[in-house]
Amino acid sequence: QVQLVESGGGLVQPGGSLRLSCAASGRGFRINAMGWYRQAPGKQRELVALSTSGAGSKFADSVKGRFTLSRDNAKNTVDLQMNNLKPEDTAVYYCNALVSTTSAVFPYNVWGQGTQVTVSS
Repeated sequence: QVQLVESGGGLVQPGGSLRLSCAASGRGFRINAMGWYRQAPGKQRELVALSTSGAGSKFADSVKGRFTLSRDNAKNTVDLQMNNLKPEDTAVYYCNALVSTTSAVFPYNVWGQGTQVTVSS
């Protein structure tokens, strides 16, 4: 079974920065895409940033210029550097990966458990 573990969430003041990390573990898998989603209270989960095999990195309009992705294929990790954080960035952030394995005929999505990010004075 492939698992994703997030870390790096916490409480930060507006204008501050956080770096979220996600690590994938398992056996016999390859990650086709890896990125971050978030879900605020009462809101649907939304894409924040995504790294794909062919299209590079994508960012939500609300975070462009503030967030960046760092993906390490050898280590099966992806980091989300979040700068100039705003209160509206407050949410549970989930790592996501599109995974291929030898035991599955098609790629499938794997989700992390989520890490809380709170931006508040």
